[in-house]
Amino acid sequence: MPQTIRSRTFSSLLILIAVAQLVGTAHAVPEIPGKPSDKVVALRGGVIHPVSGPPIRNGVLLMHRGRITAVGKDVEIPADAEVVDVAGKHIYPSLFDSYTNLGLVEVNAVRSTVDFAETGRVNPNVQAHLAINPDSEHIPVSRSNGVLLAMTAPSGGLISGQAAVIQLDGWTFEDLTLRAGAGMVLNWPRMAPVSDWWVESSVKDQYKARDKALKNLQETFDKAREYQRARRANPSAQGLDARWEAMLPVLDRRVPLLVRANELQEIQSAVAFAVREKVRLIIVGGYDAEECAELLKRHRVSVLITGVYRLPMRRSEPYDRPFTLPNRLREAGVPYCISCSGKFGAANIRNLPYHAAMAAAFGLPVEEALKAITLYPAQVLGVAHRVGSLDKGKDATLIITDGDPLETSTHVLDAYVRGAKVDLNNRHKRLWKKYSERVRRVKED
Repeated sequence: MPQTIRSRTFSSLLILIAVAQLVGTAHAVPEIPGKPSDKVVALRGGVIHPVSGPPIRNGVLLMHRGRITAVGKDVEIPADAEVVDVAGKHIYPSLFDSYTNLGLVEVNAVRSTVDFAETGRVNPNVQAHLAINPDSEHIPVSRSNGVLLAMTAPSGGLISGQAAVIQLDGWTFEDLTLRAGAGMVLNWPRMAPVSDWWVESSVKDQYKARDKALKNLQETFDKAREYQRARRANPSAQGLDARWEAMLPVLDRRVPLLVRANELQEIQSAVAFAVREKVRLIIVGGYDAEECAELLKRHRVSVLITGVYRLPMRRSEPYDRPFTLPNRLREAGVPYCISCSGKFGAANIRNLPYHAAMAAAFGLPVEEALKAITLYPAQVLGVAHRVGSLDKGKDATLIITDGDPLETSTHVLDAYVRGAKVDLNNRHKRLWKKYSERVRRVKED
């Protein structure tokens, strides 16, 4: 074997060993999931922000067995309750990122830690909640800034699979899952060809790829309809097909299609398809959604805005077009909520409140900005009976802060997931303490 080949082979082997050691030495995060108190827990004296109503100053919120049992100004506290004094502090419902891949990816550059896409083009049977890693380092980092709820979604192919709403504390994926099958992810094909330096395909090839994808999509739904008819004719049939079984809730309108689409033609085409197939639709992205607002309102289509703090999609657009999208949709009467998903979505969920803050800085009322990352995601994703606001009977999933969560200077002081107090330590804080100690020692020397 030539020396150069041996050297390259040895170098590649060292890289493989290093990656294997990185993955092999990975361990569970040290933060221990919270345990609900057996007693009634009373948060007393703070400013309660129900979001569904006006703030309650010097209020009381009672939690028991994971639920909010009372909230208001004149609430009687049981004699045996565990009282927590939150005077001078603020109580908010958990922040809610409505579209991410949290728990499905750890390090984007390390393939063995990436599990958000399945092979093949059509995978409706893929279930995101089964692949969630409860020990992801991104989970404690996210909840340290108030994000205790998220919808995690698969990606890749034409039909990626089923997204799930999760709560960010628990031992297993079962503990984390709030609602499995919250939506079926569909990546809508680009309708118009792109001509730019980074595009290798010709215009003709792009049209062919689009037509092939649309044909594949229609064939998929036709087969699912055939399967649906067969199942209804023979409910006790043996040999069920997992892929088509997963499509039945979509065809029955129990589960919405989460269609990733940004350009006007894509959104219009997706709405036309949903109307023709008589399925529920939620647009994910929706950069041009305002331009077809009447169409979206007519067919009751909501928009999950995937990122406010970003660059415009086109060079000809004003710099603030992404910043003003939430307010433009609000003014147009289109239901919406704000996510901060992007290329490195899982690692950046902690920045969710600042995307809402940017929208508020560019016209969106502050109250609406807060709802866009609390109540509205819960309503759009069908879990508002459980989370999204601080109302009696809902899950006691909330945060306690020293100020407005939309402001970068605000700290999350405490957090509860279904009544269990959450450990707010995380890898970022541990590293900060570690290297702060190093600086201190250097100064002493």
